[in-house]
Amino acid sequence: AIIAAGVLIFEFFTAPMWNNHNMGQWAYIYQDVSWILMLGWSTLVLGTVVLVDYFLAQMRLWQRFGAYLVVLTILVIFFEGLVVNLGIRTYSPEVQAVFWGPTILGVNIEVLYYVPVFMALVISFYKYWSLSLDDALIAPVKKRHWLGSLVISILGVFLFELMIEPMVVNANLPAWSYIYHDVSFLMTGLWVLIIWLTLYAVDRLLINFGLVARFLVYLGVIGVLVLPIEAWFIHHGYRLYGPSATANFTGFETIFANVPVEVAFAVPLYLALVITFIRFWEINLENPL
Repeated sequence: AIIAAGVLIFEFFTAPMWNNHNMGQWAYIYQDVSWILMLGWSTLVLGTVVLVDYFLAQMRLWQRFGAYLVVLTILVIFFEGLVVNLGIRTYSPEVQAVFWGPTILGVNIEVLYYVPVFMALVISFYKYWSLSLDDALIAPVKKRHWLGSLVISILGVFLFELMIEPMVVNANLPAWSYIYHDVSFLMTGLWVLIIWLTLYAVDRLLINFGLVARFLVYLGVIGVLVLPIEAWFIHHGYRLYGPSATANFTGFETIFANVPVEVAFAVPLYLALVITFIRFWEINLENPL
């Protein structure tokens, strides 16, 4: 159920990047987000994690994590190729525009980047919540590895931003700030600082609180900070959502921020995956698993 929740969050957030066709109205949860594909990917991820943990139990977590990503990348290339060739899955024009051209089993070579990032986020989400459900003993840490924590935060935010780059355009920023296409280190750096500093502050102030309580505080505080900033970027032309994203908008806007409700809804989805990725690896850094 945890993995299914992680996959569903990802599918909801990235829905404008691809289209799922020809499965009948009963197969869709929201627009073209399909519960059939969600269960398929969830089963694939859970099966891989369970088998790798069983057969490679003697290995350290980071080694097993690497094995998860290698195995799942191979499997997903095969199954993604299957749904693409059957006409079930197509990609939005914005995503197709960034494809280089070469394919593997009918799937564009960018799958070698998209899949590991997607799986790293979902598996970290699963592992983080498993720690809570399994009542794992996580020792409170008073002296935090701030540099390691910052590096993890940069990786989590930047890799996710790079993957969802076709969905949104970061415009009118200094030319020297762009790292890749329209990914700007100014905007990405701002998200990193907000997330990293909030996690650090909450963990310092609520050191004796459980994982669930702190997660809810992370989500609430960061959401309150990020949504008005995102709204300001949108209203001043720094953040432009692509045609595939805006086509999914219902036309309703939030009361205070005056942004599409889909944007307000997407913020906690984005944060749920990024925060659990960062916190899971911070916990592993502080309490090697």
